[in-house]
Amino acid sequence: MNDANAGFPGAFPTVRPRRLRTTPAMRRMVAEHRLHPADLILPAFVREGIDQPVPIGSMPGVVQHSRDSLRKAAAEAAAAGVAGIMLFGVPEEAKKDAVGSPGTDPDGILQQALRDVRAEVGDDLVVMSDLCLDEVVDHGHCGVLDAAGRVDNDATLARYAEMAVVQAEAGAHVLGPSGMMDGQVGYVRRALDAAGHRDVALLAYTAKYASAFYGPFREAVNSSLKGDRKTYQQDPANGREALRELELDLAEGADMVMVKPGLPYLDVLCRVADAVTVPVAAYQISGEYAMVEAAAERGWLDRDRTIDETLTAFKRAGADMILTYWATEVAQRYGRA
Repeated sequence: MNDANAGFPGAFPTVRPRRLRTTPAMRRMVAEHRLHPADLILPAFVREGIDQPVPIGSMPGVVQHSRDSLRKAAAEAAAAGVAGIMLFGVPEEAKKDAVGSPGTDPDGILQQALRDVRAEVGDDLVVMSDLCLDEVVDHGHCGVLDAAGRVDNDATLARYAEMAVVQAEAGAHVLGPSGMMDGQVGYVRRALDAAGHRDVALLAYTAKYASAFYGPFREAVNSSLKGDRKTYQQDPANGREALRELELDLAEGADMVMVKPGLPYLDVLCRVADAVTVPVAAYQISGEYAMVEAAAERGWLDRDRTIDETLTAFKRAGADMILTYWATEVAQRYGRA
């Protein structure tokens, strides 16, 4: 014993939080948040005109699926207990045009993929569909352009409505309007209801930021984008603005809401989660995935621990659901228990 403390038993702390960190079993027992396969949604890309998966160079381990490999990936995700799959269609370049015709073609690649996945897994996975024009237009923006080359908000809403009905008819359980057009949730909701698709849910991309972290996604969808999306996606400097978008989306009928990207916007995610009673999602996007994979490949990070830590951060900030390219892998590791 240190002589300076002799005769003073109260000099040492009696409250010791470390008691609850002593063993793995103790830490597991008192953990405030846990990952579970049912928390996870797998984003997946399906590309027209290929018969084998095509690796995405900037996203090691992620591919552009063929229709056959997508069916297998969906079945694997369902078997692992993953909650859902979010599909992105990549049409042949020659089929892209100014208004995104593949997006409303019943035989467009995304609609074919929706039918394929529903045929493969039925209702064992929640089958979600990206509702946006960026993958199917020749200019790469999320909307229709006007004569001056600006994104025309209201003309875009009309296209989203057409796309929504086609995607619902192809079998989507959930649509994700992701273009950040004003009024998109309400416009799509009315179109779905009028077409008899009242049970198709909407996952609103409520706070989608104009982020540098989307870089690898551009490769994943063969993006034709020139310029940027700063006139419609949110400014990374703004947090309070997300709450305004949230209020509007809820008023327009959003069933679920999302913050995208994830890690750089945990503060926004927390504020959104505190403000709502609907389910909240976070999207761990391509750049977040690529950073971890690149650092792990170089031995700079423990890959599995880093993955788990990032996903737990979303849960701690209030996410009920997490879209992550590691969904199936993590679900297999954690099991259904």
